[in-house]
Amino acid sequence: MHDDPDPDEVASLLLAGIGTLIRRVRHVPVDGGLTMPERTALSHLERSGPTTSSELARQVQITAQAMGATLSALRARGLAERHPDPNDGRRMVLSVTDAGLQALKDKRSARAELIARSLTSGAFTPAELEQLATAAPLLERLAQHI
Repeated sequence: MHDDPDPDEVASLLLAGIGTLIRRVRHVPVDGGLTMPERTALSHLERSGPTTSSELARQVQITAQAMGATLSALRARGLAERHPDPNDGRRMVLSVTDAGLQALKDKRSARAELIARSLTSGAFTPAELEQLATAAPLLERLAQHI
């Protein structure tokens, strides 16, 4: 007879496995790619829309000075742009440009390619690939409930 899985044990196993996967995938080099702070800033701008530098710094929990340096580098590369806040012309807001969106897409594609190469390297059986395909939507649902 099979015992029901212990949710605490499953949680620990998931955290360990997913944590390792994320750490390794985050370090995928992409030519002309984004640094971690740049990717984080662009991702937040993509999700939240135009915002101020100080609000973005607060969201990602870094100093306003560090965010300012990151945003300056992104603006210099044409990946983010500044314009007056439509609600308060005294403030400037930042948004991601089309080039910034492409840079994010390129980084995500490089990560997906890395995972796909690993999946097709022969390290996984067809049955294991099936299990991973079945688990993917469950992991997404788990993320939505945290």
